[in-house]
Amino acid sequence: MRTWGPLTAVCLGTFMLLLDVTIVVVALPDMAAGLHASLSDLQWVMDGYALALAALLLGAGAAADVLGRRRVHVVGVVLFAAASLWCGVATGPAMLVAARAVQGVGAAAMFATTLPLLGSVYQGRQRSVALGVWGAVSGAAAAVGPVLGGLLTDGPGWRWIFYVNLPVSVAAVWLTLRAVPESRGPGGRRIDWSGTATFATLAGAVTYGAVRAGSHGWGETGTLGSFAVAVVALAGFVVVERRSADPLIDPRLFLKPGFVAVMAGALAFSAAAFGVLPYTSLWLQTLLGMSPVRGGVVFLWLSVASFVVAAAGGRLLHGVPARITIGGGLLLIGSGQFCMTVLDAGSGASTLVPGLVLVGVGTGLVSPGIAGAALAAVPPERAGMAGGAVNTFRQLGYALGIAVFGTVLTSRMQDSLSHDAAHTLAGGGAGALRGAFSEHALRAAFASGLNTAAVAAGVVATVAGALVLVLVKAPPAAKDGVTPAGPRTLKEERAAPRG
Repeated sequence: MRTWGPLTAVCLGTFMLLLDVTIVVVALPDMAAGLHASLSDLQWVMDGYALALAALLLGAGAAADVLGRRRVHVVGVVLFAAASLWCGVATGPAMLVAARAVQGVGAAAMFATTLPLLGSVYQGRQRSVALGVWGAVSGAAAAVGPVLGGLLTDGPGWRWIFYVNLPVSVAAVWLTLRAVPESRGPGGRRIDWSGTATFATLAGAVTYGAVRAGSHGWGETGTLGSFAVAVVALAGFVVVERRSADPLIDPRLFLKPGFVAVMAGALAFSAAAFGVLPYTSLWLQTLLGMSPVRGGVVFLWLSVASFVVAAAGGRLLHGVPARITIGGGLLLIGSGQFCMTVLDAGSGASTLVPGLVLVGVGTGLVSPGIAGAALAAVPPERAGMAGGAVNTFRQLGYALGIAVFGTVLTSRMQDSLSHDAAHTLAGGGAGALRGAFSEHALRAAFASGLNTAAVAAGVVATVAGALVLVLVKAPPAAKDGVTPAGPRTLKEERAAPRG
């Protein structure tokens, strides 16, 4: 128990929270039918979770350092379990979206404390083994999600993708309280409430604006108002963080081109690799007539390729610069998306296979190394800040990808369908349109929309890959055993000797 107990407890929580990012994808058509959900409802079912996780991840980590990491982790698991039950009993799309957002709050508390808890328990070789197991579990969660979601949706129903979290949560809480010791960060640190609030406002306003643009247009007053709120929140976040003694992210890190490139890579990675998948799942099930299980199996091409490359890459690519693996991986993801832009009214699932494999290979190259690249781009004393930032940008990229590519998808569909029909079709309502449109017209419209969304995703990944290749450099060499210092926080400046 002393050796494996803490690792098992932390991995149970990690598996659940990452599983719930992808497990919902194949259940979207059944959710739409069961709850009479619209396209924007489905987008928020995905984005409510990812956005809350991204917006609160840094703040949850800071709170855990002050309040106790085990305590915050357990509270997160309990909140996640309660929200999962709420998701399962949801009677309408608004209730499900609200429950998913609360689920994301719990997931943020869990995710922010996983690595600090492992770091406080394991040392030396044991720590390397623990982190390796944790990484494998993280990859397995993403790989298993679509298939497990399909099995549960096809079997007892989509609500069980949330109910299965309950027994796992009970086991995780019991094992955490029994096997994981409490730990805290350095004394004297404060929770950056202002930074957390302004960043959450920024992330929420940008995502809301992108989703709203899909149904109301980019120039509509509400859409523009959302982006205006985002600009004000960004300015407020920068001001607050520059004045904070314990900032969530020191804005001066963004003066480093390598750090900016890695953050852009993290954002683009999750957006480009996974942002189109929910709409692909809707196409597979509502237009091609696949079951949730068969639809989930299609995504195994991506998951298996990613898992194999990530596992083999640790040995074969050891010593290869991060800019090559991350930049090259992003270029492969872009190429994979471009390969999937050949759909037409007669296309089947097999048309996606080459592109999914390429995206999977790229994912297997990017995912294991991007956190390390973030750490290498900053001074050692900023390691925790950089690690939290890269995870935040990854989750934010997923939320924005779903929002933006959904807008691109429906905009393209409107070239051949009306506004309402395009949104109904993209939201899984093909059955309701079959009396008014031919099957060929519906398939052609959805295929065209997916092609355009894949082009957008390919461009995002390609541009980000080029930025990483150009801007990310090797960390500066130490001189006389001293690593060059980076920008100091306000607290460090106040504590620095004067003279």
